[in-house]
Amino acid sequence: MTLTTAPSLLLVHAHPDDETLWTGGTIARYAAAGARVTLVTCTLGEEGEVIPDELRGLASDRADQLGGYRIGELRRACAELGVTEQRFLGGIGRWRDSGMVWQERGKTAAAAPRTHPRALVAGDPAEQTAQLEAVLREVRPQVVVTYASDGGYGHPDHVRAHELTVAAVRRVPEVRRLFYATPSAADLHEGLQRLAGVAELPFPLPTADQLPAVDPAGITTAVDIADQLPAKLAALRAHRTQVRVWSDGSPDGGGTAAYALSNGIGQPVSPTEYYTLGDGDGTAPTTDLFGGLDTTSERTGSGDE
Repeated sequence: MTLTTAPSLLLVHAHPDDETLWTGGTIARYAAAGARVTLVTCTLGEEGEVIPDELRGLASDRADQLGGYRIGELRRACAELGVTEQRFLGGIGRWRDSGMVWQERGKTAAAAPRTHPRALVAGDPAEQTAQLEAVLREVRPQVVVTYASDGGYGHPDHVRAHELTVAAVRRVPEVRRLFYATPSAADLHEGLQRLAGVAELPFPLPTADQLPAVDPAGITTAVDIADQLPAKLAALRAHRTQVRVWSDGSPDGGGTAAYALSNGIGQPVSPTEYYTLGDGDGTAPTTDLFGGLDTTSERTGSGDE
């Protein structure tokens, strides 16, 4: 890093576990390097499907206590990743998980037919943008990370998180760069090939075209997180209502690893996390979100997506 002031990274995610699934290694890398890392979580993930049998009574169609339980999971995951500043958009419980339904054989998501009155997508975008803007003005991060305009796979809360983050960043010129987390199709293909040769893998594997990912040509920045894989895997395990984790037991905690969500389908854990620069001055960095960043002036970009 070549920053003239202390590096500050802020990430906006829709639900607990998204921070780890999408950006866990990046969070751990910059936190370990001494950056100020702030996580903003938009909802409590109340509509998530619960994996462990003994915890299914927490689900929204039963006791509806999953959101409170996931706060604890998120705190444990943040501790594994080194995050000391985690906030909920508008405060704990202000916005509720909107839920979703699967389309295209489980590859993309769409809005649920009915939503709770406090659902994130039912809320006023102007109010939500103002809430995030207030955090940005307080924290003053140089770099902000969220999802691309499709939310990665269409989840309405991810899409809303993108929209309000773009709108808030445009109002805060101290933010120097806005990145979108974007899984690489080539990396996903390589990871699935690697897992296909593992006899003891407990999850069935999809084909590469059954999972959302983008062509490498649309990716600007690849962050090496190989050294942070143990922290990412530990954080994934903290989200036990939502994620199952398998690894080959390598002594250093890295090696070959996979996870599965409630659908039980295995996905590789990659030693690289990928991003697309959505807004920012100068040439997009290739390996470091802060690479070559000059923090002595404010952003001059248009804020276009």
